[in-house]
Amino acid sequence: MRRLIVLPLILSVVAVSLPAVHASPSPVAFSALAAPSAADGFGAGTTGGAAGPTVTVTTAAQLAQYAGANTPYTILVSGRITASGMITVVANKSVLGVGSTAEITGGGLQLGTTTRPGNNVIIRNIRFGNASDDSISVTNKAHHVWIDHNEFLPGYDGSLDIKRQSTNVTVSWNRFRGTDKTMLLGHSDNHPADVGYLRVTYHHNWFEGSQQRHPRVRFGEPVHLYNNYYDNIGLYGIASTQNAGVVAEGNYFENVAHPCHSTSGYAESDPGRLMQRDNVFVDSGICEAGGAVQSPADYYTYHLDPAASVPSLVTAGAGVGRI
Repeated sequence: MRRLIVLPLILSVVAVSLPAVHASPSPVAFSALAAPSAADGFGAGTTGGAAGPTVTVTTAAQLAQYAGANTPYTILVSGRITASGMITVVANKSVLGVGSTAEITGGGLQLGTTTRPGNNVIIRNIRFGNASDDSISVTNKAHHVWIDHNEFLPGYDGSLDIKRQSTNVTVSWNRFRGTDKTMLLGHSDNHPADVGYLRVTYHHNWFEGSQQRHPRVRFGEPVHLYNNYYDNIGLYGIASTQNAGVVAEGNYFENVAHPCHSTSGYAESDPGRLMQRDNVFVDSGICEAGGAVQSPADYYTYHLDPAASVPSLVTAGAGVGRI
């Protein structure tokens, strides 16, 4: 027997598609069939390398050269780039895949170092796989970051980690296929310096046969997850721990034994807070929720697609080659 729970839904909006990558004065959510041209949610206002020239790269050395430059660049990744280790991306960069074949394998992208910030960065339309560490690491106080329409395949560690006082990030329309440590938010239980940071919006992402950390959250508030598709998840969907504040709404959980951990903590981590509303659960367990959380609507405007339409919308629009 398939168990379907549908809570009242908020009306969605239909968006228009604009071809250029530029900042938007007012953040909105877009439908799957019209890819957004600018970041919304907490990452709104991110412009990346729009102020600089456009270059095309085909090797890891070229990518590292322009990604690490002290001036803005829009960097077009053409074809497969094989990297070893992490390539540092510093401020004011757009790293955009060309067509549907752009790929970074063997290594990953790290946004910023302790001395060179990775602020105002856009990463779109790239397939990541077989990373020797993380596929993308947003760290060292990076802010205003937009990660959109990428595809993540399994690697050694996290697919997309956000930590060490980074904030104002939007993760949208990405596809995670068979990943394990999918998305960490917050460095560790022993890093309370993250309190007051880690404001992240996750929307319209497709977690396809992945295992855990969708995301695993420590300290951040509010963390906003809406209109994501949790599709045959191995261990759990969301974990809110270390007094984090998470709002999960309009998501679709299918074959997820443990959609949410929160008020009981998770593993060695202390409890967090989680508000859930307007979600759909099919052949899934209970979403553990409780506690008050700051409202994302206090920070930005957004519109939900009906949760029941999330599987069709997200599978049609998430991942590479859809922008």
